[in-house]
Amino acid sequence: MSGNGSGYAVEIRDLVKAFGSFVAVDHVSLQVKKGEIFGFLGPNGAGKSTTIRMLCGLLTPTSGDASVSGCDVRTQPEEIRRNIGYMSQKFSLYDDLTVEQNIDFFTGMYGVPRQRRQERKDYVLEMANLKERRGAATYTLSGGWKQRLALGCAILHDPPVLFLDEPTSGVDPIARGAFWNLIRDMAETGHTVFVSTHYMDEAEYCNRLALMYRGKVIALGTPEELKTNLDGHALLRLDTAATLETMRVLEGIPGVIESAVFGGGLHVVVDEPEAAMGRIRSKLAEGNIEIRRLEAITPSLEDVFVALIEAEERKAA
Repeated sequence: MSGNGSGYAVEIRDLVKAFGSFVAVDHVSLQVKKGEIFGFLGPNGAGKSTTIRMLCGLLTPTSGDASVSGCDVRTQPEEIRRNIGYMSQKFSLYDDLTVEQNIDFFTGMYGVPRQRRQERKDYVLEMANLKERRGAATYTLSGGWKQRLALGCAILHDPPVLFLDEPTSGVDPIARGAFWNLIRDMAETGHTVFVSTHYMDEAEYCNRLALMYRGKVIALGTPEELKTNLDGHALLRLDTAATLETMRVLEGIPGVIESAVFGGGLHVVVDEPEAAMGRIRSKLAEGNIEIRRLEAITPSLEDVFVALIEAEERKAA
């Protein structure tokens, strides 16, 4: 693996983690640039957290290589842990301590030099907008404020790389939006942010994404690149008076790859949109199913993800 002068904060090559016969991470390779917000997207059990724990020096890989800030995850785990911030949905704040006492405790835990502790505490209170709550017991904070405090504690030692493992799980949408503003601020000051999520709207905030499924990275690119690359297929929006019956009819139409319920209608992946729309109109007319809307649309990340997982399922079958 190349050193820290490469311009990459994280480098992974053929990383594998097996627990007995179960392969949780299956030959993952990717690179994350310094100062990038890199998103790890996938359902629960996809291998995201296991990969992040290896990158944080908390788990030893079964095989493959990985480095963080130029440090090898196998031979320099202690060095890595000194140079990263780590936050998960289970981040351990001390509920019976005040906001300020939690910050003081983690300042010591992370070995922040004594002469810098006040400066870092002031920075975190300002960054997380917690100055007015500094004396509040942590158990009295809402999920969104606890999340801000947890992020603040994770960056007290000003780490160049920050790993956030599903940090917004279970937090309301307004608090999630505020939290992502903090993440963007971190990236703008040169920090690399590696964040995992299963929320599709959050994926849009990332510079680049890896879609992970069953231990493998099944797509990698910017949100726009992923949305414009459905393997040469197109996406239709189809609303009818009978959604489930329509799905059954679509199964037999040439050129229709797959369909999925989306909102009150269907998203239909096809190979040739004009030809497919003609066939769909004809078949639904034969079945006396009224079409309320049928048009080609730009896929969302959710459409891309569903299509990619369907493709993986077909391969597995």
